[in-house]
Amino acid sequence: MIYEYAGNLHVHSPYSDGFGSHDQIALAALKAGLDFVVVTDHNIWVDGLDGYRYAGDRRVLLLTGEEIHDQAREPQKNHLLTYETHQEFAPLAPEPQRLIDAVNKAGGLSFLAHPRDPAAPIINETDLSWVDWEVHDYTGIEIWNFMSEMKSHIKSIPAAIFYAYNPALSAEGPFPEVLERWDRMLASGERVVAIGGADAHATPIHKGLLKRVILPYEWLFRAVNTHILTNEPLNGNVEDDRRRLFHSLGHGRCFVGYDLPAPTRGFRFSAQGDGDRVIMGERIRARYGVTLQVKLPSRAEIRLLRDGTQIRTWEDSEAAVFTVTDCGAYRVEAYLFFKGKKRGWIFSNPIFVVD
Repeated sequence: MIYEYAGNLHVHSPYSDGFGSHDQIALAALKAGLDFVVVTDHNIWVDGLDGYRYAGDRRVLLLTGEEIHDQAREPQKNHLLTYETHQEFAPLAPEPQRLIDAVNKAGGLSFLAHPRDPAAPIINETDLSWVDWEVHDYTGIEIWNFMSEMKSHIKSIPAAIFYAYNPALSAEGPFPEVLERWDRMLASGERVVAIGGADAHATPIHKGLLKRVILPYEWLFRAVNTHILTNEPLNGNVEDDRRRLFHSLGHGRCFVGYDLPAPTRGFRFSAQGDGDRVIMGERIRARYGVTLQVKLPSRAEIRLLRDGTQIRTWEDSEAAVFTVTDCGAYRVEAYLFFKGKKRGWIFSNPIFVVD
């Protein structure tokens, strides 16, 4: 049996540049219906705050990771999300490969944060993209960062005001350049796990007529999230449950869902063949053919890709079945209309069809 848990993997608190406490973040996650949330402050690993928070019969698991970057580097680049290191690695930030190696040695996970993060000079935001593409052995890549995408739309003061009041209109999907790079990695045989996140700060703005919290935690937690699939249910024990979640995350048993237009819970992408059945992040042999199965929680456009090339599309469908014989990394994208435009909704991790 498969169990699904939705959460956000990229959040900031006052320990770095966020504006809500860990308890406030957990409460926002509870109100948004999340199962877990990971606080990833810049260059500080905060110990002692992990655990379940409760509200009535609802609970949310709050965990802490870290977003590490070289603060002395100008311009700023190469932010790395780390999980499950249980120690501080920020001093290694000037050497990204050494940092990644240390995280691996500690049994942790590492993800390249906002690999494309364009500048927005009008609000004094610089380009924070990842540039050191010679690194290797990291766990994965953040294909969809809500804040990075929003920054890309802010070209003027009127645009900044417009999107501050209409943030849902900024979200269309991962940057195509990021998806293309990820697909090249997968096609070359790399196992690179895709995640999505809010990059939530809940920043209060008081400028002229604009007085509001830009993208509150609760609102963002209803938007771009990562849904993790586990073989065992979460049982309320913090250490057991963190192990289950991060084990599945590290193996790519997850998908990125834009939950604002419509809930993405219930999405499944699986494969059957040669007496075997697998889900995202797993391998299956191509012998005798492999049947790929897609199930959506509601009707949308389904796209099936192999090594980054779209091979089949189903319009306005809740399910799709397709048999393949070629080896490759197969993944699914789903799109639906929301606020007048076709927008990205679900992005799966791949199933690997091998010899």
